[in-house]
Amino acid sequence: MTEQKIRVIVAKPGLDGHDRGAKVVARALRDAGMEVIYTGLRQTPEMIAEAALQEDADAVGLSILSGAHMALVPRILALLEANGQSDVKLFIGGIVPDDDVPRLKEMGVAGIYGPGTSTELIVNDIRAAVLGRG
Repeated sequence: MTEQKIRVIVAKPGLDGHDRGAKVVARALRDAGMEVIYTGLRQTPEMIAEAALQEDADAVGLSILSGAHMALVPRILALLEANGQSDVKLFIGGIVPDDDVPRLKEMGVAGIYGPGTSTELIVNDIRAAVLGRG
């Protein structure tokens, strides 16, 4: 019996056009055996939530460098909830001020990663969260 692969949406919400980090993380997740759907640049919260629904995602990873995380994250979480996907784990990578981390975690963000975070940590955190060990 084979274990079903963890399905992860990797998305770049908003107007930020820098996606190198998102692509590095997407490759690391794939190399770790996860199924990754990279949605590309300039995604709206609605597009991200719809992709998560259509792809039956277990997790969504957002790469946000623009500083818009406090506007984008609540909207994406609300849309996932509206789609009946409150069990989908949300992760954020990018530039997030330390003062915002507790509020994002209270909202339900499963993991927040800044520049230089090891991809091994991200992989392990996603596995733990999705498989109920985190």
